[in-house]
Amino acid sequence: MGEITELDDATVDYLVEEWEKREKSKPQAKKTNAVSNNGEPELPPQLAETSSKSTEEIMAELNKLPFFMNELTLQDGEERPEIEALKALAYEGEPDEVAENFKKQGNDRYKWKMYKDAVEFYTKGIDVGCGVEHIEAALYLNRAACNLELKNYRRCINDCKECLSRQPKNVKALFRAAKAYSSLEHFDDAKQVLDFAYSIDDKNLSVNALIKKVDEKIKYIEKLKEAKRQKEEEKMRVEEDLQHALGLRGITSIKSSYGTDTIGDAKLHLEDPHDIETQLIIPTIIIYPTTDEFDVVSEVGELSTPMELMELVMDRPEEYFQDGKHENFKPKKLEAYMETEDGGLVKVPKKGAINQVLMSQSPKIPLFDNILRIYFVPKTNSAGWIATWKRQDALDKRA
Repeated sequence: MGEITELDDATVDYLVEEWEKREKSKPQAKKTNAVSNNGEPELPPQLAETSSKSTEEIMAELNKLPFFMNELTLQDGEERPEIEALKALAYEGEPDEVAENFKKQGNDRYKWKMYKDAVEFYTKGIDVGCGVEHIEAALYLNRAACNLELKNYRRCINDCKECLSRQPKNVKALFRAAKAYSSLEHFDDAKQVLDFAYSIDDKNLSVNALIKKVDEKIKYIEKLKEAKRQKEEEKMRVEEDLQHALGLRGITSIKSSYGTDTIGDAKLHLEDPHDIETQLIIPTIIIYPTTDEFDVVSEVGELSTPMELMELVMDRPEEYFQDGKHENFKPKKLEAYMETEDGGLVKVPKKGAINQVLMSQSPKIPLFDNILRIYFVPKTNSAGWIATWKRQDALDKRA
């Protein structure tokens, strides 16, 4: 199907005039006083033919005439030479006249907020390549306005550049480019363009209003950047204090393939982030190797004891200890073990503070990924479990 460009007023006037001439040349129907069978005056043949048709059918017929067409299209296989002639008329005349006509049609569409249609007309006007500076500048400027409304911000900026290449001091083009930059959150670019627009017309209300908004955005972003910078600095200070505290205690941490997913957001930290003498708070994984289970305690003070941890995690209903699997899991029947730096195991005192174990230099017991790993094993099963421990397997899990 072929689409036709909207006709300008001059073309329509010309075709209407030709239509009227053709109608006057037709033979005139003779007047008659004929009366129909029901006593009413008989209609002329043309009206009699349409009286039986619906409004839709009549409008469909009228739409076949060039002056009534609201859909100037060709049906498949339909030959309409008059339509092709009308289409050709849109490009008749000097290039500047054709371009100007397309601009006017684009302006009409823009007024009705038909931005996509307006873009098409402006583009056709540009494609004419009339070479008249002010017409081409207006076409690009108007298409930029449509692209701004359609949120095609980069196209808007490109159109403004084309306009400015023809009219370097076009404040509207500068304003629309700045608005597009602002919508893309390129506020520094928007400010630079607006400063130039202001130097041309410092009384322009739109330019001044946008300058105010962009300045506010730039200040807000600078404020966010400063807050982020301070947060990063604070984070670095906290990390430095933590490492200092670990160094003073002689506590080390080894990177491993054990992973940290199970502890969520829990992190090794000082009770007071800026006081290295306050208690270390350590995320802890408690492992029950004989049943292939584990518990996570996100915050364990370094002064806590393994017995306190046992009492915490084994505070369970009596049924838990009667299921045949956990009968020896009461704190008094459990032993605590930790992994050494060389891949071995060491039994740790149940009533001694955890930091005393971690600060011991022989054997050296580290944290893993800043997490405390401790094994709780029933006394009745400890010998068998220790016998299965392989030092090399433990070392292979180190990063």
